[in-house]
Amino acid sequence: MATFEQLQARLASALALNTPGSTVPHVLVALPSFSVGESLLSHYGSRIPALEHRYLVVHAMLQRISSCDLVFIGSQDPGDDVRDYYLSLVPLAQQDDVRKRFHTVVVNDRTYRSVAEKLLDQPTAMAEVRRLIAGRPAFIEPWNVTEHEVDVAVALQLPVNGAPPDVWPLAYKSAGRRLFREAGVPLPYGHEDVRTVDDVVSAVADIRRARPQCRAVVVKHDDSGAGDGNVVVPLDGDGDEVRERIEALPEWYLTDLRDGGIVEERITGEQFSSPSAQIDLQPDGGVRLLATHEQELGGDDGQVYIGCRFPADPTYAVQLGRHAVAVGEQLARRGALGRISVDFAAARDAEGAWRVYALEVNLRKGGTTHPYAALRNYVRGAYDGNTGQWRTEDGEPRAYRATDNLVSESWVGLAPATVIKALGGRGLHFDHRARTGVVLHMLSCLAIDGRFGLTAIGRDPHHATELFDAARTAVEASV
Repeated sequence: MATFEQLQARLASALALNTPGSTVPHVLVALPSFSVGESLLSHYGSRIPALEHRYLVVHAMLQRISSCDLVFIGSQDPGDDVRDYYLSLVPLAQQDDVRKRFHTVVVNDRTYRSVAEKLLDQPTAMAEVRRLIAGRPAFIEPWNVTEHEVDVAVALQLPVNGAPPDVWPLAYKSAGRRLFREAGVPLPYGHEDVRTVDDVVSAVADIRRARPQCRAVVVKHDDSGAGDGNVVVPLDGDGDEVRERIEALPEWYLTDLRDGGIVEERITGEQFSSPSAQIDLQPDGGVRLLATHEQELGGDDGQVYIGCRFPADPTYAVQLGRHAVAVGEQLARRGALGRISVDFAAARDAEGAWRVYALEVNLRKGGTTHPYAALRNYVRGAYDGNTGQWRTEDGEPRAYRATDNLVSESWVGLAPATVIKALGGRGLHFDHRARTGVVLHMLSCLAIDGRFGLTAIGRDPHHATELFDAARTAVEASV
């Protein structure tokens, strides 16, 4: 049996098969394993299967790569209505073929654990994955890679297209700030490796001296994501008042801070945005720029991801791409692989000049991954880093607006078929002829808290927002 390192040496050849025009039968095993800490798993709780279902949009890849079978592993069956919905977005002439090449393996375990960990406990499900692969070349496409995904890879004897666990600390906030400096990418003024209240107070004092105009700092846990470990601390008042605010943070937060964190100035301006860039780190060390986004943030401190718009503002989209590639080159040298994103802050000053600052690295898929997958697989084309625009194969621009967080108490228990029908009745579903329309995801979350997500693909940002708003209105009118 090959070791994980030996399996990873096979990744390049497996990925080379997964391209349009390939004639070699092969298998992509989608493992949307939400492998995060216990506190995050508990936070998402019963929504975990729905979060996994975001990556059902990869179904669209089957119409683009006819030699590929897709095996989707999840904690809950998506249901026939959802399967039929994704199939309906495929051109009619391809539907029978695509149906045969899409497979789901359900681990049927509702505990708050990652799919990978659950799969390891279920030899019958593991055997079914092996049966579906049937000896063909294959690879695993994960959400992220921890020891559980490594164990699945070894059990299945497949390579994994993701950053291995030994490089995961590169995505910690302190390590990320050091990485940005090495890459020559601007970042907020701040301090790494803080662990105590005294460390935070000392860092705040230095930031105040260096940035007298700073009105707040952001404290972040090293090992956190999606804004869950971020706290904004206002700097009005003297040092004693600031210390009191920090000491008043929840006990669990200060306990987790002992594992490491950062304090940095909160970037502000006449206008502010939270863009990001998505890159792909390839087995040969190459770095490919995939997309830039404007992230929509919410929560009490405006630190929690709720959606995105593509592409990023043209004023700085090209700059974002260049910075992300520079960071990616540093990561590739250290052994990182697969889909990576870099989060930024962008601020416009009183003179109208925009400045961008790198905030953090994500060595995993995230909230912008599945919207990009929808565009990439439904609309043939590519992102041009020199212009900051997506162009179809015949040169037309495309844009989208996406969210995982359309939610209403009145939608709790709404059947996925009801939402699908509501959009269909208004002609909003993605149309492969027009190459515009709405792609739904996370429909299984309707039963839990009345939540679902969508990606609205338009001719330009304005058209994408029109489709987004029309979809929400259609669902509201169906209740």
